[in-house]
Amino acid sequence: MSRTRIAAAELFCARCGRGVRRGAARWPEGYLCATCHTHALETYGRCAGCGVDRLTPGIAPDGGRLCTDCAGGLGEFFCELCGREARRHRRGVCGTCVLAERLSILLDDGTGRIRPQLIPFAEGLCRMSRPRSGLTWIANPHVQQMLRTLADPLTPITHETLNSLSPWRSVAYLRDLLMHHGVLPPADRQLVLFQRWLGEILAGIERPEHRQIVERFAAWHVQRRLRRFAERGPLTAKQSQQARAEIRRSIAFLAWLGDRGRGLGSCGQADIDAWYAGAYTARRLTHGFLRWAIRHQLLTPVTIPHQTTTNPAPITQKQRLATIHRLLTADDIPLLTRVAATLMLLYAQPLTRILRLSIDDVLHHGNQVSIRLGDPPSPVPEPFADLLLRHIDQRLNLTTATNPDARWLFPGRRGGQPMTPEALETRLRQHQIPGLRGRTAAIRQLVLQAPAPVVATMLGYHPDHTARLLTEAGATWSRYAAGDHTPR
Repeated sequence: MSRTRIAAAELFCARCGRGVRRGAARWPEGYLCATCHTHALETYGRCAGCGVDRLTPGIAPDGGRLCTDCAGGLGEFFCELCGREARRHRRGVCGTCVLAERLSILLDDGTGRIRPQLIPFAEGLCRMSRPRSGLTWIANPHVQQMLRTLADPLTPITHETLNSLSPWRSVAYLRDLLMHHGVLPPADRQLVLFQRWLGEILAGIERPEHRQIVERFAAWHVQRRLRRFAERGPLTAKQSQQARAEIRRSIAFLAWLGDRGRGLGSCGQADIDAWYAGAYTARRLTHGFLRWAIRHQLLTPVTIPHQTTTNPAPITQKQRLATIHRLLTADDIPLLTRVAATLMLLYAQPLTRILRLSIDDVLHHGNQVSIRLGDPPSPVPEPFADLLLRHIDQRLNLTTATNPDARWLFPGRRGGQPMTPEALETRLRQHQIPGLRGRTAAIRQLVLQAPAPVVATMLGYHPDHTARLLTEAGATWSRYAAGDHTPR
């Protein structure tokens, strides 16, 4: 019996050119690798042939998307259970039905049904546009164990219960989903993670007197400050990291004193000077602990060393304009990065504020595009307006269970939350885009071009901040009074 010989050119994907394994899907256009085949069967839209909105795995000669009927020879992909046209994860059954079936087993409370409190969570997972990621997630043994724990009717579904589970990253992701779907009450993610970390690090302090002091410092100073920040908006990872560093420094300082045969009450100025000598930058986060200890009469009044630090010098206006031009024209930089960086360099917006923007803050009236950064909204010039609108249509992280209906301009992977500043900073560094130095250059240039009160109002800055920058620049507009200048 002879075998069918396969031409060498046919061993490569017809769409991306990568090599394919024998047995790969073969469509009229040729073989498809697993990645392109999966992507094709997860692509929906208006068919360029018949104009119907449905699954469009085929590609027309002009690059348009085609449905299975218009493409021809691709096969049928209707689910035998729900009738939806989708990629099949099991013979004749789509991924959504398979996901629902597996969740019904994992979340069974012993009655053959999903625990009632977890029904919104299960329904939310099943609404994923790409259930493949949900199936991959629940296939992890530790995720299955967590879901079975929550399904037990004797286990309360609370934040405290989740704190007892591990690993912490998976617990944090599960917590986000449960809060997003209303199963758990809202709680600040970073604050919850900090509290979990705090319990673990306190347990590792050997000397009881040190543990008691650090526990008091954490409860009455560090956590109180974090809760105050959380009332204004979600804590950032940097705020949480600084709080952890303060706790670590307080523990290290007490241990250092113990090695010198001293306690906090017997600590004197000579000890403070010796602690900071030669390592001021690394140990300056001890400031908060020492001031707190003095206020609570745990430490005799001492002088805490202080060294003035300065921010890095801003880039020049020429460098700023060159970077903006590169962002507007360089197709090798991801669209998300280009849009976020341009908002920073054009409107002097900090990353934390950029990430809190929603698509509702982008106003599109006829040919005019504006963005609500303050009052009134700021106009968006071309070609940045086109980039901004394209980004809105192509936003990432909308195909999983965390943010399927997100209104964020930059949706993140956490349930109901935007991207993190750290993730955006990483993107900027990858493309050598100056962050703080670029934003500082932008705001300084803007106060040179327009009255500082106007800049503050339109871009969401405090008037005192822009006035100080104006004074530092030695510019005009110094007699322009803040307030409403609308003619009466």
